[in-house]
Amino acid sequence: MTPVELSRTVLHAVRRAVDGGELDVTVPERAVVTEPGPGGCGDFSTTIALQLARPAGQPPRRVAEILRPHLADADGVRDVVVTGPGFLNISLDDQADVLTALVREIRSRGAEYGHGDALAGEVVALRVPYEVRAEVVADAVVRIVATQGGRATVEHGEPVNLRPVPAPEDPAPLGPDAAQWALLHPAPHDRPRITADHLVQREGNPLFRVRYAHARIRSLSRNAARLGFTAEPGPLHEPTSQVSTSQVSTSLVSTGHEPTGQESAGQHEPTGHESAGHQPTAHGDARFGHGAGRPYGDPLGPAADTAPAADTAPAPAADVDTGTDAQDVDTGTEAQEAEAQSGGAPRRTPVTTPPPPLQTPLADHPRVLALAATQRAPDRLARHLVTVADAVLPFLPCVLPRGEEKPSAAHRARLALAEAAGTVLAGGLSLLGIDAPEHL
Repeated sequence: MTPVELSRTVLHAVRRAVDGGELDVTVPERAVVTEPGPGGCGDFSTTIALQLARPAGQPPRRVAEILRPHLADADGVRDVVVTGPGFLNISLDDQADVLTALVREIRSRGAEYGHGDALAGEVVALRVPYEVRAEVVADAVVRIVATQGGRATVEHGEPVNLRPVPAPEDPAPLGPDAAQWALLHPAPHDRPRITADHLVQREGNPLFRVRYAHARIRSLSRNAARLGFTAEPGPLHEPTSQVSTSQVSTSLVSTGHEPTGQESAGQHEPTGHESAGHQPTAHGDARFGHGAGRPYGDPLGPAADTAPAADTAPAPAADVDTGTDAQDVDTGTEAQEAEAQSGGAPRRTPVTTPPPPLQTPLADHPRVLALAATQRAPDRLARHLVTVADAVLPFLPCVLPRGEEKPSAAHRARLALAEAAGTVLAGGLSLLGIDAPEHL
């Protein structure tokens, strides 16, 4: 069950409660599902009970208790727990299949992933002033509205219903892509910055991060083809018999670890699949995958098709911040007691690899696209693309085999996940009128 399907399941539970006379509310158009926050549990959480409490005239927790049995009876749902003021925490039958199903859905729908019917059959009339930013925003809104089944028209005249804060100067000198981004990325009430910062190829430039992430993903796909394998959705990690659990945990979860000079320069030896003459340096950053051995400002250039050059040192699994509640963190005390009781023989504790941070922004893309269309806010889509890029960049170094590694099912699954993120980035940039580069 994908997050989109789970959202529909939540709405179906609300509809069953309304039809049964347990709730007197209007069924909302959408239900937001996210990963559980602190104190939560399960695979996903929803605040639908808090959303319906006021119109239902009942406390949120009471609404949650009404919805819980309807959700628990749904296919694919293993358990539902109410926590806090009324959060519904949902456990699925097989959590490992959530990410795989999401990747399959993105691959099957391609550029149309996230398209919906929130504005089906509606005509959105946009009246804008004669001003460059208003024109650019309206043009993007027309494309975004079309993804939700609607049709937008643009007119000039009063009364104006789309008037973002004007640009302080002509953005044309920035070039088409940077100019579009400079006008669309800020919220409508914020004054856009028309500066050369949008052209700088550095980590601090959000447009660069988004376009760089897409170019890196395309490079990984080309390199995978040269190594003789293609993407195939599936589990992201090897069986525990082939790889240690600590390596799995740290290689697939962003830990915020930056390689030291010794790690990035001394522990990696380029293979024949990497570009000739390219040696990792100590100036890279783990966030940029292949660029971990490359300064941020150095474009891909001739080395665009190289394999990942950075090796991040595995950290103990207990150091990985998985976002779980404090009571779920293994501090090592129980392991020490078990070791003492068994005469000093250490007991192996199974480690569950949490889904990568990339899962949430990919699953959230349809909701963001619908909001951008209904609220005429392309800035929401632009900021979402930055979120996707920042989530995928730390993941890229583990996609391709390293050294003497042979391509495995896990590598194919990681490539499929990376390509799914690339699909979302390319589709979003296209809607904003910005090129998604194959090389950068």
